[in-house]
Amino acid sequence: MIRVLVVDDSQAVRELFRAALSREPDIEVVGEAPDPYVARQLMAVLKPDVLTLDMEMPRMDGLTFLRKVMEHAPLPVVVVSSITAKGGELAMQAFEAGAIEVLQKPAGPNSVHALSVNLIAAVRAAASARVKKSVAAAAEVRALPRLKAQAESVLAIGASTGGTVALELLLRQLPANAPPTLITQHMPPMFTDAFAKRLDRLCAVTVREARDAEPLEIGTVLVAPGGKHLLLRQQGVHFVAEVRDGPKVSGHCPSVDVLFRSVARAAGARAAGVILTGMGKDGAAGLLEMRQAGAATFAQDEDSCVVYGMPKAAVDLGAVDETVPLWRMTHRLLQHFEGGSRAARFELLSQPLRVDESS
Repeated sequence: MIRVLVVDDSQAVRELFRAALSREPDIEVVGEAPDPYVARQLMAVLKPDVLTLDMEMPRMDGLTFLRKVMEHAPLPVVVVSSITAKGGELAMQAFEAGAIEVLQKPAGPNSVHALSVNLIAAVRAAASARVKKSVAAAAEVRALPRLKAQAESVLAIGASTGGTVALELLLRQLPANAPPTLITQHMPPMFTDAFAKRLDRLCAVTVREARDAEPLEIGTVLVAPGGKHLLLRQQGVHFVAEVRDGPKVSGHCPSVDVLFRSVARAAGARAAGVILTGMGKDGAAGLLEMRQAGAATFAQDEDSCVVYGMPKAAVDLGAVDETVPLWRMTHRLLQHFEGGSRAARFELLSQPLRVDESS
């Protein structure tokens, strides 16, 4: 059983969360707290496996409490708050402080069911997560030297639970002339722009939310907008990003499988793919297509993952050339690009990519 402590100043929200979580046979709500002070007392007695945490509460705000929890008694925390919809910066601070997931409270009755589904999935992911104070001290992360040589190439990265911190570490080490990079991180629409802007402030490369038909450029990283799929398309002799509406694929929109499959078909051996920490198996099948098309493929190792789900699925499927610790991933990628892309093992696929479960 996954033992959950719900921390929220609203009794109605606490009752909603209890009702949603208690229907699951593997989840038990062991307690409720209206503020962090009561939560701290209950944590010592009930010893929950996971906390759900509001951001706006009396006596102590949720972000301050989250930082104290991660400093003194690290525990998987799922943030659920309405304030995160105001811009996403607070969500980024919550991820940085150690939150496993950040969800938006329902804005109306029609969104209650969606929250219940997402909350249950987030609690399960949190229960299997490796809680860490930080991946690395931010002040110690520096961009690596500029690439000496590189053929026209593309880097594609997929991530989910724990990916915001992992991506920050990886991207902050990329040099300013890094290959064009496409990222699909499972994240709601109101967060991806703030996520990209935060990375842009921290990194030598330029990072922004992807726009449809945007040409790929050296030193630029494009992040899939929340709620839309990101694909790679060849236009003449150049690559462009494609941002597309569509149903969930492999359970997600944006989907890592959609990105990786499009890269396999458009770039083949000129690409490299990386699958990072996350729950589930999104990206495994797409990474296999990349490898079969001649791309180099890498997975984050188990020890450095918050959740070793997506990388494990890719490894088990035979989609991965090398498993690499997160702290060494950027070095390994730059070694690959300086050495040039591998010769294509297969012809590039030319058929268009459909965004559906059969793509």
